[in-house]
Amino acid sequence: MNQVPPAFWSLSTADLFKLLDSVREGLTADEAKKRLTLFGANLLKPPKRTDVLTLLISQFKSPIILILFFATGLSFFLHDAVDATIILAIVLISGLLGFWQERGASNAIEKLLSIVQIKAAVLRNGKSIEIPVEEIVPGDLVILNAGDIIPGDGLIIESKDLFVDESMLTGETFPVDKEASILPPETPLGQRTNALWMGTHVVSGSGTEMIVRTGRETEFGKVSDRLKMRPLETEFEHGIRRFGYFLMEVTLILVVTIFAINVYLARPVLDSFLFSLALAVGLTPQLLPAIISINLSHGARRMAEKKVIVKRLASIENFGSMNVICSDKTGTLTEGTVQLQSALNVEGAASDRVLLYAYLNAYYQTGFTNPIDEAIRSYRKIVISGYQKQDEIPYDFFRKRLSILVSQGDTNLMMTKGALANILEVCSNAETADGTFAEIASVRDKIQQHFEEFSNKGFRTLGVAYKNMGSNTRISKENEAGMTFSGFLVLFDPPKPNIIETITNLRNLGVALKVITGDNRLVAANVSQQMGLKNTKILIGPDLNNMSDTALLKSVGSVDVFAEIEPNQKERIIIALKKAGNVVGYMGDGINDASAIHAADVGISVDSAVDVAKDAADIVLLEKDLSVLVQGVREGRATFANTLKYVFMATSANFGNMFSMAGVSLIVPFLPLLPKQILLTNLMTDFPEMTIATDSVDKEMIEYPRRWDIKAIRKFMITFGIVSSVFDYLTFGILLIVLHATQIQFRTGWFVESVVSASLIVLVIRSRKPSYRSQPGKYLLIATLSIAAITLILPYTPIAGVFGFSPLPIPFFLFIGLIILLYILTAEIVKKVFYKKVKF
Repeated sequence: MNQVPPAFWSLSTADLFKLLDSVREGLTADEAKKRLTLFGANLLKPPKRTDVLTLLISQFKSPIILILFFATGLSFFLHDAVDATIILAIVLISGLLGFWQERGASNAIEKLLSIVQIKAAVLRNGKSIEIPVEEIVPGDLVILNAGDIIPGDGLIIESKDLFVDESMLTGETFPVDKEASILPPETPLGQRTNALWMGTHVVSGSGTEMIVRTGRETEFGKVSDRLKMRPLETEFEHGIRRFGYFLMEVTLILVVTIFAINVYLARPVLDSFLFSLALAVGLTPQLLPAIISINLSHGARRMAEKKVIVKRLASIENFGSMNVICSDKTGTLTEGTVQLQSALNVEGAASDRVLLYAYLNAYYQTGFTNPIDEAIRSYRKIVISGYQKQDEIPYDFFRKRLSILVSQGDTNLMMTKGALANILEVCSNAETADGTFAEIASVRDKIQQHFEEFSNKGFRTLGVAYKNMGSNTRISKENEAGMTFSGFLVLFDPPKPNIIETITNLRNLGVALKVITGDNRLVAANVSQQMGLKNTKILIGPDLNNMSDTALLKSVGSVDVFAEIEPNQKERIIIALKKAGNVVGYMGDGINDASAIHAADVGISVDSAVDVAKDAADIVLLEKDLSVLVQGVREGRATFANTLKYVFMATSANFGNMFSMAGVSLIVPFLPLLPKQILLTNLMTDFPEMTIATDSVDKEMIEYPRRWDIKAIRKFMITFGIVSSVFDYLTFGILLIVLHATQIQFRTGWFVESVVSASLIVLVIRSRKPSYRSQPGKYLLIATLSIAAITLILPYTPIAGVFGFSPLPIPFFLFIGLIILLYILTAEIVKKVFYKKVKF
């Protein structure tokens, strides 16, 4: 294989075949494998698969952990090697726990994403096969159709009415007409009409491309390198980041203050430093990234079981917060298996001629597969052996029609079908029932009357026209003029049997359905009535065009059905709904849905969608069914609820304990807990929190959309932190004043009370209901009770001395038990009052 000049658009196809050592039949499988090894995967950046070592190291990259390692190392050489070893062991175990969980989560997500891979049709060994776009190599011949994403930069070998959207590279709004040719080397990017570029997509037509560049060598690869593009941060990600910064600020202030005061009180500097750092570890939510990753991946796996594949984990929260879902009706609200009701002439009578023309058009078209052509072909078997296809003008969203040229003997006939209005605009006359011809103007009212009659019954109506092309065996869009209107195709797509129940379920979940369809208002009104949508407000595309953005913003919330909508209006509707304060989901599977999917808070597509729609989506449904979406919304909300539980846990008992410990260290003449004991406390309270992803979720947490509320979380932290601290100081008082505990007994008693209370309080704050009315998940309950039991036994084990603990007399346990019981009862009361006053 030879070096290809940078300006490959200035080469002929024959020269390019020689330079790339390729042939018309495509590469062989062995040659493609060699080139994949040579050029690498067709990706803009290396696959995001975190290797084991990197993931392990990332568990210890927190600045506080690194400083703790340094201070512990210093302690190892200057002070107590045993304590230093214990501290390091605890930190390592904590890090390994996070690593083990995140590793499992990462592997699970990779398996799920492989289900919805984008693939491309290529010629290999003379046969067309589909392969993942990552395996495309220079020299491959790629077959392109409407909706396909261009997988690499290359030259057009052949094309037919090929229009490509290059707006992401050039900013040009309108699709570019592409055809094979040779252009000068200095031709600007936007004018290279014989070349295709990675990341752009086919709007209409078909073609074959010879791949020249892949991955980062493409034009798109160079642009993405410069821009360092990344997805917009979701509300959830923004909230988590702000929450993390807030806790870090509080931690930093506390650590510096405690260290300074301890030094002022003439306590050992190294011990004071280790104590302050250990407090920081207890305060810092170092498990937060791991817990979020575990929760989201666990939620993604559960959603996959419901046939919902999550491509971007952070979108799960938006999915749960979604309160408006916009969708087309075809295949989502209806069966999607369009049925041809009848083929009728201008008079409204059944016509075999209209059916024949429609059948020939549907049989010979080679564009993207669609249910209308399938319905026509399956309506009746027609023998067409006497006809031969000559040419085709594929369907596109501007003309809204499809033309086929066939020959029978010496006759060349062009047959066109499409949207009725778009067919009528290219017709000059109409064929009547007796075979005569009439001016189109004289029968237009009759045609409109039939159209409204069919639409009122919920039928979709297409037009069929034809034109004798004489001796011409090629056609172009300019030939679509002066045609003869033949008749109507009346189609029916029945609503799904369970659609009324599904819409009711969505409404009960607080999700409003907005139907966005290209069908006329009469069909849309009829179908919406069949689906149980009463008193629906309909807004049609032409009226939408005449509305200002302000007017649309005011009315968009009350509209149930948007009918006669053009592709470029969908994004405007989505943006208006978002500006009105909604979290908007958009479900689409067509070429013209990509911009709306991008604009929505949650972009949803289906596995059978065209590449450009599937690539733009955050979530992909394995079935095009709203009932699947209902299950996905429930799982999304359950995942969000479980993530919030960890946040609440990190900001209640643990937070309160660390504050209390910091305060009491200024009062008592010794450190209330040794650094190794603080870290052990933190490690043991981590175990129940690691099982949060498997916890059950109350029905009330799923009933309506919830959004990230940092103010409510702060109020929760302050409220329950104070409750925790009150009982901590009660414990200190009883240990010192009532029980006259020694230094080692104080530390042991405080450790037992701290770990057991922090573990059991998880069962209280995990639910808004009284804990006895909400059953926790099996693993959470087992982990909580196990940690409580281990904590109670630990002072009596041989390793107690290593950690600086000693056995406690029975009265200590009685008082500790009473304090924990009072703490739990108080937390239940405070919880009830808190949720009455704070709504989120």
